[in-house]
Amino acid sequence: MVGVQGSKGEALRFTETARRRAALAALGLVAVLTLGACSSEPTVSASGPDSGGQISGETGGKAAAPAKLTYEPAAGAQDVAPGQPIKVSVADGTLDQVVLTNPDGKQVAGQPSEDKKSWSTTEQLGYGKGYTWSGKATGTDGKPVQIGGAFTTVKPRKQVGANINVFDGQTYGIAMPITLTFPSKVTDKASVEKALSVETTPKTEGSWAWVHDDTSVHWRPKAYWQPGTTVKFNAKIYGVKIGDGVYGKEDRSASFTIGRSQVVKGNTQTHRLLVIRDGQQIADYPASYGLDADPGRVTPSGTHVVMSKHDTYSMTNERYNYENIVVPSAVRFSTNGEFIHGYGPSIWAQGKKNISHGCVNLAPANAKAYMDGALVGDPVEIEGSTQKINRARDYSDWTYDWAEWQGLSALR
Repeated sequence: MVGVQGSKGEALRFTETARRRAALAALGLVAVLTLGACSSEPTVSASGPDSGGQISGETGGKAAAPAKLTYEPAAGAQDVAPGQPIKVSVADGTLDQVVLTNPDGKQVAGQPSEDKKSWSTTEQLGYGKGYTWSGKATGTDGKPVQIGGAFTTVKPRKQVGANINVFDGQTYGIAMPITLTFPSKVTDKASVEKALSVETTPKTEGSWAWVHDDTSVHWRPKAYWQPGTTVKFNAKIYGVKIGDGVYGKEDRSASFTIGRSQVVKGNTQTHRLLVIRDGQQIADYPASYGLDADPGRVTPSGTHVVMSKHDTYSMTNERYNYENIVVPSAVRFSTNGEFIHGYGPSIWAQGKKNISHGCVNLAPANAKAYMDGALVGDPVEIEGSTQKINRARDYSDWTYDWAEWQGLSALR
């Protein structure tokens, strides 16, 4: 009986020992798995028929694949606008060599991206010409893919240029808009607006707006320019679709500076004209504005912009029966014929009553002093009259509030 009992005790001890060893083995397996998860050793993954291909460490965990090419415009495209993006790009690979050849067999200048994922032209293409792609890309699978295909640019029905109102090296006032004006209505406004850019230092918030029967697009800042701002304007409209069969003839550009702050404040009821420079009033002139009793002669209220300066200017208004009246020191602030200018015969009324045909009359000496310090682009803020600025005229840009102005952009 003792022997039997002893055998049972040994059996129990053996069973307990086995349990402990199994538990330790399990803990060891957990430790190995934990170390494996934190280890920097590479993980090997088997590849089978349903695995989707081998895993490549060089492709960031993606399956090796052949290069996939995308052309802009698409291969075989016709009537391509030369101003649109002309490029080839690759997915799952890199571009080794890209050549775009014109009909004369000459290579078109281009530039690859830093990552060699795309290549774009850096010179203008011609109208009505065929272009051919060639070159090679290499996929992540290490295999080459040939670049090829062709496209043809549009032959326009008409090419048009555009006029700008700003020029290199000039200094303008704080209300100066940038304008691009076409000889006829623009029907593809979005394409044109995408070709325009304004770069400023310091950074300045602004927006384009289409005005004046859709022939002109203007850019103005949200508020008056900060004095000293430098501006670079580019209109890359060559090759851009303007309308039905009409395309841009040439690019336009200008770099200019904004000068000191000067605001002219005129009041038709007090008959005064104030000049405020850099926040300080520097002049207070007696003035005579347009005759209040005649809507056709009233000097309209609103924010005008100085457009040009003239030592003398010949005034003609057939409606009111005068012709070739020469006045001194004339500063235009409207295309409707309104100026700030000198006029000796109205000195008796200046500071007392309004008798002009819409212009602001000053004594000749005062008009010269004002003109000498004026810049094209200075704001002229008129108040007190019964009429407002006609928005069909240049420059009516500052008669719009900011939300209204932004709403005139073709890209909003």
